[in-house]
Amino acid sequence: MTMLVPPWLEPLLNTAFFSICRTHGDAARSECNMYCLDCNDNAFCFYCRSSKHKDHQVIQIRRSSYHDVVRVSEIQKVLDISGVQTYVINSARVLFLNERPQPKSTGKASSHVCEICGRSLLDTFRFCSLGCKLVGIKRNGDASFILDSKNEVALQRGEGISSREETVIPSSKKEELFGDQFREGSQHDIYPTTPPPPPSNSRRRKGIPHRAPLGS
Repeated sequence: MTMLVPPWLEPLLNTAFFSICRTHGDAARSECNMYCLDCNDNAFCFYCRSSKHKDHQVIQIRRSSYHDVVRVSEIQKVLDISGVQTYVINSARVLFLNERPQPKSTGKASSHVCEICGRSLLDTFRFCSLGCKLVGIKRNGDASFILDSKNEVALQRGEGISSREETVIPSSKKEELFGDQFREGSQHDIYPTTPPPPPSNSRRRKGIPHRAPLGS
């Protein structure tokens, strides 16, 4: 088990983020949305990172519709995320840290579901989040979070781990998955643009005038 999961992952998934920092509460960027993989302790803010974790391995947690996410570009450097569904939110590819409440049933059965919680997935992935992959590893032992040399080479080439995940999400599916996060996007994502009026033909040739007939 210890060979399949790094020691900092489970504490990370159990950490509460986005509280206000006790030391820098009056500052502009005082939300505790950072986690240090070297210290493996509580969340901290931007200013704590500069003063206490300057040379440490730190990842930033973000939020989508009240759920914690991390950017794929950050987490895949330290974790094998294969098998976990990713999403594009605000032009960034992210994945969720933990299982989320199931959305209301739309009456359409999905062909892809999370092996642990049964959540509908967009593509042929095994898990909806890092937390569900962790449960799957504990239960079956047929997956791993540890990067091996093959994965590291793929990362250096920009290949492999997330290349299968470049799936364009339909607008209806985006709104169901992301809720307010999707609706806060630009209006071009929601409303079709109005076509321009047809150009007026100012050089149109006038018809030949006809005289009224003369009276007899």
